[in-house]
Amino acid sequence: MDALNRDCHCVAVAPEAMHEALAAAVGAHGLSSTFTDSHPNLFAALPVYVSRDHLTKLDRVVAAVQAAVALPDYQAAVLTWAPEIARFDPGTLGGMLGLDFHITPEGPRLIEINTNPGGALLNALVGQALRSCMPEVVTTPTDMAKAEQQILEVMRQEWTSQMGDRPLHSIAIVDEVPEAQYLYPEFLLFRELFIRHGIDVTICDPAELEYRRGRMRVHGKAVDMIYNRLTDFPLAASAHEAIRASYLAGEVVVTPHPRAHAIYADKRNLVLLGNREFLSRAGAASEVIDVLTSAVPATILMTSENRDELWRRRRELFFKPAAGFGSKAGYRGEKLTRRVWEEIGANAYIAQELVPPSERHTGDGNGPLKTDVRCYAYHGKSLLYAARLYQGQTTNFRTPGGGFAPVLTSVT
Repeated sequence: MDALNRDCHCVAVAPEAMHEALAAAVGAHGLSSTFTDSHPNLFAALPVYVSRDHLTKLDRVVAAVQAAVALPDYQAAVLTWAPEIARFDPGTLGGMLGLDFHITPEGPRLIEINTNPGGALLNALVGQALRSCMPEVVTTPTDMAKAEQQILEVMRQEWTSQMGDRPLHSIAIVDEVPEAQYLYPEFLLFRELFIRHGIDVTICDPAELEYRRGRMRVHGKAVDMIYNRLTDFPLAASAHEAIRASYLAGEVVVTPHPRAHAIYADKRNLVLLGNREFLSRAGAASEVIDVLTSAVPATILMTSENRDELWRRRRELFFKPAAGFGSKAGYRGEKLTRRVWEEIGANAYIAQELVPPSERHTGDGNGPLKTDVRCYAYHGKSLLYAARLYQGQTTNFRTPGGGFAPVLTSVT
């Protein structure tokens, strides 16, 4: 697989073809849009090759994370730094996770966990459009034709876990000014998927929602479920009061929800997930402990007491905000200036052992692109895999030739 990442430069998915497929998919319900100009680096042309051994290890990490977060002592520990709303348990897992990995010669290293991971349906679309130049040698790790149905089933499971046998009639896909979001094309794909299965869907800004007479409503229509793409994870903003009130009253299913972010995605949780002593005290099985301590890079909570030491060691560390998302406000230590260092000192940050990403060579003479691998998962099970190609400190969808890339592995 390493040799293929270095030497194979065959185009597996022409980006222009992916934009046409995306426009056709959202156009099925009169949702006209073209994304070639606005999203030129959404899709990469080259696949990323990952060995079956690495994928097996990655799956073990996914299962081990789920086992660890279910431990009462783990939940009690992470809730000590979580907002008060995270103590409310609506009875659902909180939707699909995105676990991001750097692939190293020693195996996958878990860089972070996300509770509202973008790109699942976009990558399902990529997987179905994939044309491998070596079908007898490499293949997709999962059946991409089933990916859409699996994603739909996650949403249905979230609904039934809280609402039982009640029928699901309507969903609101909610984000701030959704049409301005970079992954708005995926909102359209989710809308198309839900409509195709008989569910009424509205894509809206939270200001369009109203909570009255025990029901969440949008434009006068009742809303059963909110697919939450907001980055206000505790729903603390005044603009999100209607969602917060309805959620706490149990009148609407919100996925992902504040408790899920606190349990899975707060970056401070990695301090515990990679700590053998803590996991042992919490009652984790020895296999779970071995898998997590091998996969989670050494992670330290930044405090006033250790700031000076972390500054001295900064070149071997990556600094991330506890409630960060989309690589925002994350800094590679060697790039930090004293001014930025003082700014991040006023916020909750972690310092994580620097794990260099693997590389994908493009053959265009511009040097290799960095690679990370995202596993979309639910309830400890991997659903599909995707890669992101980029340059710079973090993934950003600004790199020519970069973007979402399909993952391929060996046939046997």
